[in-house]
Amino acid sequence: MNLGIDGKTALVTASSKGLGRACALALAAEGVNVVICARGREALESTAREITSAGGTVHVIVADVADAGVPGYLVETAVGRFGGLDILVGNGGGPPAMRALEVDDAALARALNENLQAMVRLVRAAVPGMAARRWGRICLITSSAVKEPMPALALSNTARTGLWAWAKTAAQDLRQHGVTLNLACPGYHATDRLKAIGGAPDGLLAGDPADFGKIVAFLCSEPAGFVSGAALQVDGAQSVLGLL
Repeated sequence: MNLGIDGKTALVTASSKGLGRACALALAAEGVNVVICARGREALESTAREITSAGGTVHVIVADVADAGVPGYLVETAVGRFGGLDILVGNGGGPPAMRALEVDDAALARALNENLQAMVRLVRAAVPGMAARRWGRICLITSSAVKEPMPALALSNTARTGLWAWAKTAAQDLRQHGVTLNLACPGYHATDRLKAIGGAPDGLLAGDPADFGKIVAFLCSEPAGFVSGAALQVDGAQSVLGLL
């Protein structure tokens, strides 16, 4: 299938590793100019080398998307480098595990900033240019927890569900401008983060990040223009089985 996005420009945050990296690689494979950002330079530049070695075009920015001024800076840099921004893939690291009654004010504020407010800032910064051209694709990477809260992940459950509510509302406002906004909601995938928490439970098979990246690329494509306001579960029916 021709996704119709060759020559367009995408910004993918938290894209040095894991699912963000997979999304950047998938978009670059479709001929998209990709701006990637993360806090760690070494892994980010490794991802950039992989993109360029495959013939893609990439621009690297070392930054923390959770800093209030960074989302606007990222969008401005993408526009300055490539002349516009057509696609936004918002991604960020998940907050630490914590039970609901263990949550204190500082931990909650940090989780909301990193997993909700940062994504809202990114969308606000990206939309004006997209709306002016009457074409834009926004995909925010969250978690299957937006529909099935996970045990002992109170911070993630709260912030990501809040983002889903905001994004669903925003998608209704954006449709008149030719801009779509969707959520991709992964379950367990074979990433460094999954290894860090001990792997998937009970020997459950984990998803392939490369496949996840291709799904996000489709949501950011020309044929997906009538898909908006969706929270797509990419979890192998794990939430249905009660495994999330």
